[in-house]
Amino acid sequence: MCHDCKIICFCRQHYDRSGLPGSSRRSTEEFDCLPYVVKLLNGYMWVYYGIVKPNSILVATINGFGAVLELVYVTIFLIFAPPRTRAITATLFGVLDVVFPIGAVLVTQIFCNREMQIDVSGFLSLLFSIATYGSPLSIMKTVVSTKSVEYMPFLLSFILFINGLTWTVYAVLTNDWFIGIPNGSGFVLGTTQLVLYAIYWKPKQSKTTSDHVDDGWQHESLMLNN
Repeated sequence: MCHDCKIICFCRQHYDRSGLPGSSRRSTEEFDCLPYVVKLLNGYMWVYYGIVKPNSILVATINGFGAVLELVYVTIFLIFAPPRTRAITATLFGVLDVVFPIGAVLVTQIFCNREMQIDVSGFLSLLFSIATYGSPLSIMKTVVSTKSVEYMPFLLSFILFINGLTWTVYAVLTNDWFIGIPNGSGFVLGTTQLVLYAIYWKPKQSKTTSDHVDDGWQHESLMLNN
């Protein structure tokens, strides 16, 4: 759900490969813009949820910082993407990261009472957070099919586990199931990834990075709900 641990995931991922997407090679290569756009929208929704729900300033501030970083990623992507990809990214950004969140806020502020605002923003946040877990599932499938953890970095799996555990505990203590459901899912996925890592880990052999590793990194980028 929240961006504190996911920020670390993103920073490590892109630093290990080539810095921010496009920053060092001046190219977005094979990166997909959708993970950045969706996670920025996810951050917006959690910020709004943290604002409208009483005593949830922690949710708003953490996701606000994460949304700023996501905005930086999207901006860099737009700068270095080829023309066709830039047009697609700009369209998705305009629809999902500008029109939709503004519309959602205006509609709920005008037509909904405070309780309904909390429910709507919480449901949207939960929905977008669950959507971001497609990447961990894809990575786990790759690990099982290849019988190798080469495409599933341990640190990212561990952070997913810790992030899910921490916010699930927070959700239980505050009786907030909008936070608990997606982070509980993240905790289960993180635990499963660590189990797979223990099963399929092998001593690392020295060899050059293949294109499949790049694909694995790109799939992993969609991970980091909130």
